[in-house]
Amino acid sequence: MSLRYRQRLFLYFSVVFTAFSIGIVVVEQAREKTYKTEALEEKLEAYTDIIHAKLVQKGQPFVAQLKDFQQVLPADLRVTLINSQGKVLYDNSVDSFLLMENHAERVEIKQALSKGKGSEIRASETKHQEYLYYAKRFGDNYIRVALPYDIQLQAFLKPDNAFLYFMLAFFATFILIIHLVTFRFGKTIKQLRDFVLQPDQYENNKPLFPNDELGEIGAKITDNYFHLKKSRSAVLVEKQKLLQHIQISEEGICFLSATNEVEFYNGLFIQFINGLTDEPTSEAAVILTDPLFVDLQQFIASREQNYFETHIHKHGKTFSLKANIFDDTSFEVILSDITKQEKTKQLKQEMTGNIAHELRTPITSIRGYLETILEQATIPEDKKTHFIQQAYNQSIVLSEIIRDMSLIAKIEEGPNSFVLEDVNLTQLFLKLKEEVSETLELKKSVLNWQIPADLIIQGNASLLYSLFRNLTDNALRYAGEGVSININLYNQDADFYYFTFQDNGIGIQEEQHLNRLFERFYRVNEGRTRESGGSGLGLSIVRNAVAFHKGKISVKNRKEGGLEFLFSLRK
Repeated sequence: MSLRYRQRLFLYFSVVFTAFSIGIVVVEQAREKTYKTEALEEKLEAYTDIIHAKLVQKGQPFVAQLKDFQQVLPADLRVTLINSQGKVLYDNSVDSFLLMENHAERVEIKQALSKGKGSEIRASETKHQEYLYYAKRFGDNYIRVALPYDIQLQAFLKPDNAFLYFMLAFFATFILIIHLVTFRFGKTIKQLRDFVLQPDQYENNKPLFPNDELGEIGAKITDNYFHLKKSRSAVLVEKQKLLQHIQISEEGICFLSATNEVEFYNGLFIQFINGLTDEPTSEAAVILTDPLFVDLQQFIASREQNYFETHIHKHGKTFSLKANIFDDTSFEVILSDITKQEKTKQLKQEMTGNIAHELRTPITSIRGYLETILEQATIPEDKKTHFIQQAYNQSIVLSEIIRDMSLIAKIEEGPNSFVLEDVNLTQLFLKLKEEVSETLELKKSVLNWQIPADLIIQGNASLLYSLFRNLTDNALRYAGEGVSININLYNQDADFYYFTFQDNGIGIQEEQHLNRLFERFYRVNEGRTRESGGSGLGLSIVRNAVAFHKGKISVKNRKEGGLEFLFSLRK
């Protein structure tokens, strides 16, 4: 079982202090024993000095002198005289001392030989008892005294336990202090640990730390955590917004790391990749290997600039390829399908040319007629009137072109400017028939409709009128004479009315022209159409008016002859 941090801290401090305390006790007791031993040796040295002083007195043999003097010495004091060769000359504890072995190799004798005195505690080979020996050299001889190393002497040399008791009390007190300190310290550490392991439980209240340096650190850590969590939540929200934006973006986006590893891409990126490459793939990293993207690969390899853009044309489509390198050398690749934009751009260019071409004809005509009148002073009045009339007619054509262009631009760019209202189509057709009645009579044609009298459409009256007026004008101009024009409601559902607008005229012989009839300024027969008049924008207005009312329109040749337009209008 692993110990907690406080327990380990307490154990570390306890072991260190225990070792320190034991060391002090051991050293102190060793020093006390040394001091007592030295004191005892000083006492034994004093005995040797007294014995030596007695031996130098003259008058009696030294054996007799020592026996007489023994009475004033301690009863258990063993006295031995040894000559320089180590032979025992006297031992008061052994009767046959002359037979004792040579003592030259005894430790205390060897120390006395080199230092003048020596001591040792050992068992006596003669008495078979432990003694504390002390020997001192006097000239060529040694005087050795010894005390039995018995319980009494051991007790004398034993260190005093008062210091040991003091150290035990000090040790217990210090251990208690260590316990309190580590408990306080460990409590803070435990709070930090609990907070780190389960920070969610402190969602509503922060942990309270002690008022000390460690507590300040803990409080700062928790403050930083909650601040970081708040910032992280905000970043995650923004990241989710960004990812959602990327997923619904109309651009294919792929992010790559500094080491060219794909980190993220949206589904549209893979869709565009498959629209470009010859083989289907689900790997965004194909842009790093496919020859189609060689320019991008060279840019990534060199990274001399931070931005790259090119266009790729494949399978009839045009894609924009962009790359941005970020500060950390990671980068993004953006693929966009710009086929529609390129087509629109081309159409705008064509339209600009068509507009210039269409405006040039009436303006040139007006200028020519007016220059003729101004430059020829003798021009007959009837001729002059004719030229003025022709100039006026061309100005009407010019006005119609400008009017129709403005109407198309308004439908496409400002559809919200058209007011929606309930429009009764029967009343609209009556108004239309009245306004084209002269042309119908001139062309010997008729206009009929088969719709309910109360049919109402929620739409813009002006655009609905332009829709049917331009279809009618188109039929009267190009279908021929004696034409029957019919408008029918052939179907309806919950959302739409379905109409057919047809004539029994000459129709269009070359059907490849049918798909282009709704293009601006498109003419099936350039010369003949100009003679017939019109701005060349009528059917384009029709298509935009139908689109404004959420419908669709198509055209075809009728089997019986003539053209038929089929279109829907939202109820």
